Amino acid sequence: MTDREGELEKVNALLECDLDLIGATAIEDKLQVGVSDTNHMIRKAGIKLWVLTGDKIETAINIGYACNLLDAAML
Repeated sequence: MTDREGELEKVNALLECDLDLIGATAIEDKLQVGVSDTNHMIRKAGIKLWVLTGDKIETAINIGYACNLLDAAML
């Protein structure tokens, strides 16, 4: 691909526009009480949740299910 950096900048400009960051959180391996219910309510309200992880994909999926960030319809 020619001009990969330039093309990536164009895509990022399209993806990262008109966004409002309304919160950020971190989840460790041991979930606090209420995390799963809270994430469920956030998703039910139509708020998009994104996950950034350095874990292996299997670990990330397991944690995603445990804290109600993922459901079977997403895979």
